[in-house]
Amino acid sequence: MDVHVTRSTVEGMAQAPPSKSYTHRAILAAGYADGATVRDPLVSADTQATMAAVEAYGGSVERGENRLEVAGFDGRPDVPADIVDCANSGTTMRLVTATAALADGITVLTGDSSLRSRPQGPLLDGIEQLDGRAESTRGNGQAPLVVKGPVDGGPVSIPGDVSSQYITALLMAGAITDEGVEIDLETELKSAPYVDITIEVLEAFGVEAVSTADGFEVPGRQTYEPEGGEYAVPGDFSSMSYLLAAGALAAPGGLTVTSAHPSAQGDSAIVEVLERMGADIEWDRDAGEITVRQSDLTGVEVSVADTPDLLPTIAVLGAIAEGDTRIVDCEHVRYKETDRVSAMAEELGAMGANLTEQQDTLTIHGSDTDLSGAIVDGRADHRIVMSLVIAGLVADGETTVGGAEHVDVSFPDFFDVLESIGADVRRE
Repeated sequence: MDVHVTRSTVEGMAQAPPSKSYTHRAILAAGYADGATVRDPLVSADTQATMAAVEAYGGSVERGENRLEVAGFDGRPDVPADIVDCANSGTTMRLVTATAALADGITVLTGDSSLRSRPQGPLLDGIEQLDGRAESTRGNGQAPLVVKGPVDGGPVSIPGDVSSQYITALLMAGAITDEGVEIDLETELKSAPYVDITIEVLEAFGVEAVSTADGFEVPGRQTYEPEGGEYAVPGDFSSMSYLLAAGALAAPGGLTVTSAHPSAQGDSAIVEVLERMGADIEWDRDAGEITVRQSDLTGVEVSVADTPDLLPTIAVLGAIAEGDTRIVDCEHVRYKETDRVSAMAEELGAMGANLTEQQDTLTIHGSDTDLSGAIVDGRADHRIVMSLVIAGLVADGETTVGGAEHVDVSFPDFFDVLESIGADVRRE
């Protein structure tokens, strides 16, 4: 699907979708439990892959109005009757690969062509250290994967600078093992707030996991059981970033984004980034509302070591800001659904932006940039699509973004929400 965007002003109120990160973890935690209700979940392509995985391991998921009723496998996953297809969801694959290590038999996991190009080697090695079998069928650390359990737990040494999802996967599965899991980080942890999210969800499900001097630890023989049998998913700051950027770039009368309650999400840093760039922005934390108005922005330096999903949004803001915006510590952002560093450099470049791309840095020269409408490729990546659409709101002429259907991964109602606040977007 293509979406056509022309210069627009926006105003009013928009609700952020529920958090994809929290939804993934809550669905799997409910699967590890005897069962639970997940309220206000994000139902998207990615989270449906996690639902399907829970069912493959012997659970069931029924969708109700603003809730999921999960009958879990109570910490004892079945050996799936078929290959576990994680579609395009890297979070699903990593989290449920560790689940496979608990099953008494062999599990095969795969995904689409994009997912089959993403690194899984450190997680496979971690499972091997726990005396499980974990292999890439092609011997390159990428899916398809073959995992055999059950593992009993123990110590694991793993790098922290490839993906925090490896740590999340081992913590969630480790609580079920007899011995628990002790994780020793070999390198500095990137995307650390995502592990904070994991620990927060585990706590809500009655599971203890703690950080240590060298990494993380989760005791074994624990039971997943949320208080009252329910867990409520908070709003998603990664998705919220596009709405806040739209407000800062194209809302002279102001745009208020709701469902913005504080949580462990690292991507709430988008508020600070906008403040540093000079945006007129106010966050009522008690009400969970952020109001932002169109502002003259100035370039800043931003590290995305802990917030990789914000790079596309910040790149668009930098293209409109005065001066240079330097996005640093971004090499790991190259290993997402696509190489998001190169994708944003090339597609914003096609719209007239002046950028300098280095392995670990993306610099956007806003003073030398005049955005014009162009035909750009969303790279089958929801975050690239949404960020380019926001750029189209302030570009001269019409911008056509290809592959727009991929917003279903994290923000299925994205275009409906934009239309409701006045954006000129047309889908075909």
